Amino acid sequence: MSPRDARPEEPAAAVGSVEVVQSVEPETAAPAAPARPGTHFHISRRKQGDPKPHFQNFEIEVEPGATVLDALLQIRRRHDPSLVVRHSCMHAACGTCGVRINGREALACDTKLATLPTHKPIKVEPLANQRPVADLATDMVDFYARLDAAAMPLLRASETAGGATPPENIKAFARFENCIECGLCLSACPIARTNHDYIGPAALAAAARVVEEPRRHDLGPVLALAAEPDSVWRCRDAIECTAVCPSSVDPARALLTLRRHVAANGARRFLARR
Repeated sequence: MSPRDARPEEPAAAVGSVEVVQSVEPETAAPAAPARPGTHFHISRRKQGDPKPHFQNFEIEVEPGATVLDALLQIRRRHDPSLVVRHSCMHAACGTCGVRINGREALACDTKLATLPTHKPIKVEPLANQRPVADLATDMVDFYARLDAAAMPLLRASETAGGATPPENIKAFARFENCIECGLCLSACPIARTNHDYIGPAALAAAARVVEEPRRHDLGPVLALAAEPDSVWRCRDAIECTAVCPSSVDPARALLTLRRHVAANGARRFLARR
């Protein structure tokens, strides 16, 4: 018997066994995974003294699940610390990071990059119909002034007091006001784009809340404000305000409700003069 014949036979491979001995080809390096392409941004830039805004392009790598705000802050940290963007809470509760993304109003912290088209740069601009400050930040003072005019000041109590029980025939307390004063509705409003005297959907929704739940307010001035030419009757029912609202306020529906109150108040005043 030859030495080759004397070598013990290898056991047959058992199906499913982890101890299978098999001949393999010499190991070769696995092909490298293709690098993940960067995300392109087309960001509006404007500093004080610039006659008009211009756009600047950035390309960055982003983590899975990143938001537009995450990307903007990464650009500011690693590429251009002069980029101005407003933000605060990071979870869609304060409304400070409102911008226009690909031409649509949204909260940057609530917009996942994975939901946006990848075949073109992500375009980020400041909100419209407001005075620009720098880059993506706008001055909200005019927006807040509209809320004051509607008898709904910026600072107010809206939470249920501890231990409070609902009155008789009321099942439970519910939050009546959800507006986070982000300004998205005013930016999206086509009437505000052409008529700077228009009070705007946020203020009219605030006025509707005051009329529906007065809290001892004198409703005469509120209804008079709503009845002015650049108020509820100026709206053309585009419903853009409700479409972009991140807090389910539904300014369009509130405005229609306010119209009914204004019309009823006008009818009462007319009949009182007869």
